[in-house]
Amino acid sequence: MLTPVQSAAYDVVFDNGRHDRAKIGYVLLATEQTIQDDVMALRPDGVGIHIARAAIPDSITSQTLAAQADLLAQASATLLPDGTLDVVCYGCTSGSLVIGEPKVMVELNKGQPQARATSLITGVMRALRQVGAEKIVVGTPYLDEVNQREADYMAAAGFDILAIEGLNLEKDSDMVRVAPSFIRDFAISLDRPDADAVFISCGALRTLDVIGEIEAAIGKPAICSNQAMIWDTLRLARIDDRFEGYGQLLARH
Repeated sequence: MLTPVQSAAYDVVFDNGRHDRAKIGYVLLATEQTIQDDVMALRPDGVGIHIARAAIPDSITSQTLAAQADLLAQASATLLPDGTLDVVCYGCTSGSLVIGEPKVMVELNKGQPQARATSLITGVMRALRQVGAEKIVVGTPYLDEVNQREADYMAAAGFDILAIEGLNLEKDSDMVRVAPSFIRDFAISLDRPDADAVFISCGALRTLDVIGEIEAAIGKPAICSNQAMIWDTLRLARIDDRFEGYGQLLARH
């Protein structure tokens, strides 16, 4: 027979928790396999990383990306419902430009009204402006229909897209398997003398692993999706930590 235990009144001691510097949330595609590793690899001490997923088939097309718009608010709302999230980001380059930044921000803030909302394409364009790049060459894994939308979107934002080249992959499960050594050589091959920077688009690509090598080889800024997103979300969270080996964006800005 169990004996009842008299509960005692305790003066519980609280501190600020493990993540006392900032808490950042990312809404990712259900198919995404790269971003979570990248943001955790460059997570400063005291910064919490929180992940939610939005459903999508293993097919990256304009249609499947546009359908994400109706899922962002609900996914965002699953991140720290206590209201302590500082920044919330939609972690899909192509999805954020297909849906459009204003719509993405509105939907994310429906779930996290107190958080600073951003998107992956927002971070990319902020990063390009930060390093003074206007004339851009772009490499992607995408289908031509998505490439055209990306080129048009960035041009409308004021960038001169000198060229955009895609690998014509549709499945996210293929994009995550593109070898970093191939990405490095692909990016270097895209550079041209009149380009201010090379941008490799897509959070699924493991470009972060080789972005420092790309920048060293071309002698000008190299930007990739996850590098730009990490920089953007950290700076929005007022975290100014620098990282060497991932290009000048994370080392100097």
